Amino acid sequence: MRISELAQRAGVTVHALRHYERLGLLSPARTASGYRDYPESMRREVVFIAMSRRIGFSLQAIGELLPAYRAGRLSIDTMTDALNGRAAALDRQITELQVLRRQVIEHASWLRKQDARPRTTKPWPSPTPRKEKQ
Repeated sequence: MRISELAQRAGVTVHALRHYERLGLLSPARTASGYRDYPESMRREVVFIAMSRRIGFSLQAIGELLPAYRAGRLSIDTMTDALNGRAAALDRQITELQVLRRQVIEHASWLRKQDARPRTTKPWPSPTPRKEKQ
């Protein structure tokens, strides 16, 4: 099948398929006229790649799993371990984002308090005027 048909059937863009090919994740055959020719079996691989990307796996990590997936040797234990690792990474990101959110809110509160204080000077330093060269 041609690239546009595979893209439509797998729910990805033609651009994504070309990108996966550039990275070595896909290797379509070529017709005599140079068009990419994807076998039906590659649709399953593209769906695997797309679903893995959607839940945040890097293309490198997908590339490491893909040979076993193609060969039918990707075990449930291996996938479960990979998914648990991804969940742990998400937990770390969530914790980091919560800390960052608290810092942003604290900073906004500090600024609000500064705004409420009587001002003897401007709240932000004004730039020093530049001397012109003569």
